[in-house]
Amino acid sequence: MKKAVDLYSKGSRKLNQAGIADADIDAALLVGHLLGLDRTSIFLSEDPVPSFLIDKYHDLLSRRLAHEPLAYIVGEQEFWSLTFKVSPQVLIPRSETEIMLELALEVFREDFAQCRGPVLDLGTGSGVVAVVLAKELPGVEVISVDLSREAQRVAQENARRHGVADQISFVNGDWLFAFRQQPVFEFAIANPPYIAPESFPSLQPEVVDFEPHLALDGGSQGMDQVRRLLPQLVACLRSGGCFFMEIGSDQGQLVMDYAHSLTSFENLVVYDDYAGLPRILHGRRK
Repeated sequence: MKKAVDLYSKGSRKLNQAGIADADIDAALLVGHLLGLDRTSIFLSEDPVPSFLIDKYHDLLSRRLAHEPLAYIVGEQEFWSLTFKVSPQVLIPRSETEIMLELALEVFREDFAQCRGPVLDLGTGSGVVAVVLAKELPGVEVISVDLSREAQRVAQENARRHGVADQISFVNGDWLFAFRQQPVFEFAIANPPYIAPESFPSLQPEVVDFEPHLALDGGSQGMDQVRRLLPQLVACLRSGGCFFMEIGSDQGQLVMDYAHSLTSFENLVVYDDYAGLPRILHGRRK
């Protein structure tokens, strides 16, 4: 007779032997996901686990041992203290994006409190930015843009899950080419692909083997999509309008130099993440 703690112990041991980071946490989350138990209940439960669930656990464990991200296995990821659906069609939300949202919301509330949108979320992926903006800024319209129809379906489901679907308009398109190139927007948040192809071999297998390359591959120096998007922001932001853009940790000077070269932005600054690495470009339209 196997109990929940037995599955956890076996999973933790195997994951540790395979060199999986945070093996104990992942093992607990897999058991909890399968049996509907929190971490404490895993250790306290005396109920026998049915054989079909044991087999299911072995399947889940095998996927994690093959370095499939835990979020894809369980189909969810926490972000902004909310639970979002994720799938292999979207990037797994990361803490760097939370930092960008914190900065953006602070600026919006200070300088754009009278703005009633629309606010742009460019490269929406799973929709975490659009959903958080809608929840944190009631009454403000959010326009979510992504090239991937599959990603937009995930984003729409997350908007429905969190009760803000009526506040978000979903646009399938290539950045701002879906709109007239006229200065009509005041506020934009963008998360373009920014990884250079030559960096892929150094990435964790969880990233390079499983997450969508469309959302990762930034082309030459990781800058191809940045160079496409910033001129469109010049065309579509109103005077005084601002943007936030997530960038690679090795791109601080590159993006600053390119943004300055457009001569249409002011107050350009790159903010660091919690590790002290350049991560967010912020600027305003002159």
